[in-house]
Amino acid sequence: MIGTTRRHDRIACLLFDPESLIDEVAGGHPVIVLQNLGLSWYPVWHYAVVIGLDLNRGNVILHSGTTPQKQISFKVFENTWARSNFWGLLVLPPSQLPAVAKEKDYLLAVSNLERSGRWETAAEGYRTALSRWPDSLPAYMGLGVCKYETGDLKSAEAVFREATLKFPHDGAAFNNLAQVLMDQGRKTEALDAVMRAIERGGPLKAHFESTLEEIRNQ
Repeated sequence: MIGTTRRHDRIACLLFDPESLIDEVAGGHPVIVLQNLGLSWYPVWHYAVVIGLDLNRGNVILHSGTTPQKQISFKVFENTWARSNFWGLLVLPPSQLPAVAKEKDYLLAVSNLERSGRWETAAEGYRTALSRWPDSLPAYMGLGVCKYETGDLKSAEAVFREATLKFPHDGAAFNNLAQVLMDQGRKTEALDAVMRAIERGGPLKAHFESTLEEIRNQ
């Protein structure tokens, strides 16, 4: 299900607690849930879509199987949902954030799209993240990588260059900028960028030094 979501250029955000579900549904986001309608020793697994809440009656409104607008008490729903450890799936276009967005969780969902090779969709997701968290280094790096992978070297250069300005102590941003400059045949600029990366050191210093050798041997 999650793989299908990504193949359709949507972001799959997992959630695992009733409070998050309530917030998302209240924000207009349907949530897919996995219920056990049977017993712990004889499970009957069932997917449903939570589309609304009737707080006055204490009911949850579901699309359940072929039954639309099914209402059950929140207590019964919570009991059947708890048997899946509150597994829930929020499916969003990359231009939209969850109602209660957490930077780490959202970026993980976007990075999974990136790892699936959905570069354009992931890039839009990273841009969406930056609209909420403009000081997110992982979002900058992810966006730059996506632009690089699509062959848009000018845009990748612009993203990584901005990252070096916002995060001047981070070597990875300088290293990635060096790679993009090298691929454009701008060896002198690339050498300057990778030397800045090496100066900043850190756990990736050996990787930066490898980039330096690659540029020198170009």
